[in-house]
Amino acid sequence: MLTITTRSRIERFTLPPVTTTQRTTIPPGVAAGHPATAEAGLRALAAGGTAADAAVAAVLASAASESIFTGLGGGGFAVYYDAATREVTCLDFFCAAPGLDGDVTAGEMVPIEVAFGEVPVTYSIGGASVAVPGVPAGCGEVHRRWGALPWERVVEPAMLLARTGVVLPAEHARTLGGVGPALAYGDGDVVYRTQGRYLTGGERLFHPGLENAMAGLAEEGPSVFYTGRFGKMTVDAVRATGGTLGPADLAAYRVIELPLAEATLAGHRVLARHDLNALITTIAALPPTLATMPRPARAVAVARTLADPHAQRLGDTTNVSAVDAHGNACVITTTLGLSAGVWLPGLGVNLNSMLGETELITDDLAPGRRVSSMMCPLVVLDPDHSLVLAAGSAGASRIRTALVHTLIATLIDNLDMPAAIARPRFHLVGDDVHAEDGVPEDELEALTAAGFAVNRWDHTSHYFGGVSAVGRSGVAADPRRGGGAALL
Repeated sequence: MLTITTRSRIERFTLPPVTTTQRTTIPPGVAAGHPATAEAGLRALAAGGTAADAAVAAVLASAASESIFTGLGGGGFAVYYDAATREVTCLDFFCAAPGLDGDVTAGEMVPIEVAFGEVPVTYSIGGASVAVPGVPAGCGEVHRRWGALPWERVVEPAMLLARTGVVLPAEHARTLGGVGPALAYGDGDVVYRTQGRYLTGGERLFHPGLENAMAGLAEEGPSVFYTGRFGKMTVDAVRATGGTLGPADLAAYRVIELPLAEATLAGHRVLARHDLNALITTIAALPPTLATMPRPARAVAVARTLADPHAQRLGDTTNVSAVDAHGNACVITTTLGLSAGVWLPGLGVNLNSMLGETELITDDLAPGRRVSSMMCPLVVLDPDHSLVLAAGSAGASRIRTALVHTLIATLIDNLDMPAAIARPRFHLVGDDVHAEDGVPEDELEALTAAGFAVNRWDHTSHYFGGVSAVGRSGVAADPRRGGGAALL
């Protein structure tokens, strides 16, 4: 059985008991990166499930509906808010570095050139890029702690989607057009291409064998991917393509509980983990007078706070946010990287390419240790410690940007959730401002006058992240990525 390892000095945020009025402030709902993903979560809520049941059902469904971004072979993070106890918990089930077996040497990774906007970028995939996946273990642990429905019931919507396939949104198809050389590598060709071209919006995305993977997961639980029969298949597939992942790596994998950090924005507490892109530190560094600044001056203040040296990386990531009828919230962000192009035979599962993501590889990475990540699911509490919103985002280095803009729009400008997420954003790379079409002209002029080089985009784009959130101001999923959201 998989167990959880708790890091020392875990900070738990446990607050006074919540009242019935506070518990029902936010209507139950789900926001996710695909309408079918959100529907899977809503089914769990309708069946009497908790926010954890809904989020896990949606994450598993995303393996069928959003495999351009995520899948069972990836990793992620979860944040859970318990309305009865006021406790906020963060779980780390991100990918771990392999090599504990120590019996093989990694081969060469496969260089793949993908389109990053109009700029070609080289990534590395193949077996040598595969880290130990965490999604099955993470989903199992979230369900074990906070779920109410039987495990088989939570997996069922994903199994049904795997059986029929799903309609590919136009926004996903645009992403596929850029990263297709990685996704359609090897066995992925039959999944993402048809008649010599990539799938387009409105066509069916289908993964041969994924129904079998979901059936095994439902029957045997998450351990089937670690110490069970799918674990051996994973080792064989990775090692046949030059990777080092072995049985000891899978057997040793554990879900980890992380300390939470917090920052204050407009009198609200924002709680999340410490991520590689320092979201909480960024929020804490925003000027306390942000709410009273004119919009152009505020844009400059936000830009100065966001400015960082991170390279522009595409990042295939997705997020699910769920709130149940009792006011519990669960946010789960997952990713495959760009995917390794290493598929488990007969299971329709593509493995992650985390070791090929150079910006995530740190000097202290060793066998068994977690790869770093910019993913940062969060919850926001009001001064009375009741839930205001639950949110997360896709977008690699733009995750922080997307969430900062969304939180400002909701907590300071009081926009409803759909308007807050849809509002045009700008992202900083060093001193360069990448501005979506629709950012107000006076803000762009102020940024230029402040010394930033402004790159004006003539359209909105998935480049600027993919937020999904449920809160007092509504429920919404990012239109940039073809998301879906609804209240129960």
